[in-house]
Amino acid sequence: MAAKGMADRKMTASFLEEVKEEAGRATEQLLLQAKTEPGDILIVGCSSSEIVGERIGTFSSVETAQAVFEGIYEITQAHGLFLAAQCCEHLNRAVIVEKELMKRDHLTRVNVVPKPKAGGSFGTTAYQQFKEPVAVEKITAQAGMDIGDTLIGMHLQPVAVPVRIEVKQIGNAHLVCARTRAKFVGGSRAVYDEALL
Repeated sequence: MAAKGMADRKMTASFLEEVKEEAGRATEQLLLQAKTEPGDILIVGCSSSEIVGERIGTFSSVETAQAVFEGIYEITQAHGLFLAAQCCEHLNRAVIVEKELMKRDHLTRVNVVPKPKAGGSFGTTAYQQFKEPVAVEKITAQAGMDIGDTLIGMHLQPVAVPVRIEVKQIGNAHLVCARTRAKFVGGSRAVYDEALL
């Protein structure tokens, strides 16, 4: 009970505004380095528990997830990107996306509605906020944000490249960002397009 009281005190209006701002700033910095284009996908895995300073999976916070979602979604919408929200391991890391993306990329739909304790607060928030949310089994995103060590690698297109940005954490959660690049093919005589690196 003491831990819950401590986490509750951390979720003040100023804390929520701070994590929203950090999430938005991190998204802008990532997209700048990732050189995303309209129609690309940003996959986000987010542990609201880690953001409030608790161990992943132990203190799901819808309010915290909503603040982070707002910060990220505003930026992805402004850049014309699809936001994809990775659910937790209890849903085998299924992904919440817009139905438009599912149809465009011929993704395999799965039947589940995420909840804070089975899917995670971030996935639940995306399901509530998207226009036509659906759950899919797998995607191949061009960029990713892992907030709180949620392991998003299975949903990144090869080849994933770490991106170092100014924002190192959101709230108390460790932040790791990635972009992807085209695979190199050929041997020692091959010539590569520098713009794709």
